[in-house]
Amino acid sequence: MSIEAEVITRIENHVGRITLNRPKAIHALNRAMCEAMIEALLAWREDDAVQSVLIDHAGERGFCAGGDIRMIAESGAGDASEAKAFFMTEYQLNHLMFEYPKPITAVVDGIVMGGGVGISEPADVRIATERTTYAMPETGIGLFPDVGGGWFLPRLPGQAGVWLALTGARLKAADTVALGVHTHFVASENIEGLKAELLAAPADPKAVADRLAGDAGPAPLDVHREAIDRLFAFDTVEDIFAALQADGSDWALKQLDILKTKSPQSLKVSLRQIRTGATLSSFADNMAMEYALGGRVVRTHDFQEGVRAVIVDKDNAPRWSPAELSAVSDDLIEDLFAPLPEGEAWKPLIG
Repeated sequence: MSIEAEVITRIENHVGRITLNRPKAIHALNRAMCEAMIEALLAWREDDAVQSVLIDHAGERGFCAGGDIRMIAESGAGDASEAKAFFMTEYQLNHLMFEYPKPITAVVDGIVMGGGVGISEPADVRIATERTTYAMPETGIGLFPDVGGGWFLPRLPGQAGVWLALTGARLKAADTVALGVHTHFVASENIEGLKAELLAAPADPKAVADRLAGDAGPAPLDVHREAIDRLFAFDTVEDIFAALQADGSDWALKQLDILKTKSPQSLKVSLRQIRTGATLSSFADNMAMEYALGGRVVRTHDFQEGVRAVIVDKDNAPRWSPAELSAVSDDLIEDLFAPLPEGEAWKPLIG
């Protein structure tokens, strides 16, 4: 396969290897990349020559910064058909990985956000390094933490997932491992050694990671976990704002200031997504919810404006509309979450 391919797939010593290879864009996912990963995973699913899968990335800058947001915004400004096609494929990839019958190892050495979370969180073994920066920053661009965020975030300890989704907080490995976002810490200088060991013992990547994992150090978030669980436990964003204000600690007021910069619509959508996702019994049901939601949210003012402010013009001064939480009506949120008609709904590739 040409080295210029945006995803390099091959089998090495009974390991199906997927390497993201779009380093200039920090491996931001497009539909073709998702299709290439799906094709490999489907081929390896019943192939006895493949005992486990390893997903990593080329270059130094990071694992995956997310999806191709510019394309999604340009499509959303029209009929959103290209954005929906991307979401359909991306979410089918997320689900295929989630249900995969063989162990998957993801090495998230560097930036892992948005779509990158979607292709690492379903892995059985999720390895962070000292270079890892994890975030779901979607409320800052008028979106919501998709790619399975509605499933994974509410299943983190306490209200950590709600806090992460609403604030877009960036975490380093000590916190991600402590929360269970990632399963192991391995220093970046030992990653090549880890990959060699995985290739030598392809059937049991967890045993390899257990043996080679190090200590990520003390988790800075630990001192705030009680406050997160107390202040983000509400079912409305207004109640969370009020709790943070009433708490009055420097940390709580800082979180409130951060939240006030985010899209009010996105905050309400994201909280509803996480509270709903917590009640769902299958990952597929969550992806169907997120697909219906995504196709609508990308056509809203706030997503178009968020992408303009953060990615296109880079003035970081989005003008949200509605600008106030109180103006984001329950009816608007209900409409965004409405299920799609049978023929338009998201469907998994396999069972």
